Amino acid sequence: MENTEQEEKEVKVETEQTAQPEPEDADNDSKKSKKNRRQRKEDEAKDKEIEELKAQVEEQKDRYLRLSAEFDNYRKRTLKERSDMLKTVNGDTLSGMLPVLDDLERAMQSMQKATDVDAVREGVVLIYNKIQEFLKNKGIVEIDAMNQVFDTDLHEAITKIPAPTEDLKGKVVDVIQKGYKIDTKVIRYAKVVVGE
Repeated sequence: MENTEQEEKEVKVETEQTAQPEPEDADNDSKKSKKNRRQRKEDEAKDKEIEELKAQVEEQKDRYLRLSAEFDNYRKRTLKERSDMLKTVNGDTLSGMLPVLDDLERAMQSMQKATDVDAVREGVVLIYNKIQEFLKNKGIVEIDAMNQVFDTDLHEAITKIPAPTEDLKGKVVDVIQKGYKIDTKVIRYAKVVVGE
């Protein structure tokens, strides 16, 4: 029996020794605890950074949507303004042509009763001059083409013919239809015959 009591004491001592943590295990637990705390802090910092980035993305998205809407409104407004301006310009142009139309109608009425051809011709020339003046006031000028060097920016060649003289080679020898421009923008090219 003494052996069993002694064995029980030895087992009890052994269990007490194994139950007590060794100093190395305590250090390891302390290190793991510190590491876990550090990891939690890093995770919290990353979560906070992610939230900040999400907020920035939402802010940028909101700015983009607002800017897109503003641009769309600007585009629609400028299209409407351009349309209104064209209507106004067309109205001004047509209202400026009305006196010329009145003169032309009077000339046509007088042609039916006229016996003097010179008077009719003089009336038509006055109307023509009035139209020319109106166009000039609107900034529309005739493209000077006759005897000019052929320029594709101003002229449209209908055909080529042998040049009557050597100095007319590559130049306009006849104008089939006059061309016009506003400032530097061509609104109708001059249709011409070019000498070669």
